[in-house]
Amino acid sequence: MAPQEPVAATVLGTIGTVLWCVQLVPQVYTNWHTKSTEGLPSSMMFLWALCGVPFGTYAIGQQFNIPLQVQPQCFMALCLVSWCQCLLYSQCVLTVVGSKWALWKVWLLGTGTGILFGGVEAALILSLRPIYENGNETPMIVIGIVAAILLAVGLLPPYGEAWKRRGRIIGINWIFLSMDSMGAFFSLMSLVPAAQNNFDILGGVMYIICMLLEIGIFLSHIIWLCRTRKIRNEAKSSDKTFDDVAAEHEREGRPFAFAERKTTWRRKTKEKPQDEENGSDNELPPAAGEAQHAVDAKADKQGKAGTANDGDGDGDGDGEARSPLTSNASTERPGEANELDTSVR
Repeated sequence: MAPQEPVAATVLGTIGTVLWCVQLVPQVYTNWHTKSTEGLPSSMMFLWALCGVPFGTYAIGQQFNIPLQVQPQCFMALCLVSWCQCLLYSQCVLTVVGSKWALWKVWLLGTGTGILFGGVEAALILSLRPIYENGNETPMIVIGIVAAILLAVGLLPPYGEAWKRRGRIIGINWIFLSMDSMGAFFSLMSLVPAAQNNFDILGGVMYIICMLLEIGIFLSHIIWLCRTRKIRNEAKSSDKTFDDVAAEHEREGRPFAFAERKTTWRRKTKEKPQDEENGSDNELPPAAGEAQHAVDAKADKQGKAGTANDGDGDGDGDGEARSPLTSNASTERPGEANELDTSVR
């Protein structure tokens, strides 16, 4: 039988659940409004959605308060929605370079993934709960560790985006990030001994990791704002944006301290169409190639004919070279002389 839940734990857990239930709504709206998820890693959303499976299993198996048991399910559902938007609006790991997913494929993949995750979570709960109730806590602890790892790893891709843009964070809605941090904070407070009879270490670790990594994302962008304050102010006075200034430096080939770092695969992707375009310029269509071959053959034939004519002209003018033949022909019979003269000509 589940232990009696303190009122404070239920209230704090409910606040955290409400925040985590609506945290991704601003992000989903931003993705839909801009029709872009640039800067929002699809791997982050997928790992967070995957994290909901062991997270939900752990919360239900450990018999957390009801709001905390519902929280991972809402979290996983919203992460799946945002992940599907990444597939629909932007290129990602699962898409072919230069293409995007069709809407029906996104719906099919998102629905299938959600059903799969839900089925795996239900199977884990039904199989691990009896083991946990019999006193063996090891499987449930392993599930909690896996959830903590997935949650932490899911927050690492934004740091890669920040490194690429010199600390700048784009594509991530700040309201979403603030609500997510606050949700983790209130959920953590619902686990402290003052609010509940015991403190779950792994559950607390998951919330602490989430808060610390998200604070790091905030600090990264704040530091970037401080470093680029002068550039942004000058651009604003000229009715420009920071992106306009960066684009001007790139067009003019001037170095820019805050230019976006280009990854290897992006450079190859951008250079490939140029190479194909150059190759297509150098190659002629089949009809044009045949015509050009005919023109070259005709010119070659005319060149040979001209060379032969030049040889005949030189032979006609070289009287001294034929003089011995002429002198010899004069001693022969008239018929032989005529044949010799004809052969020379």
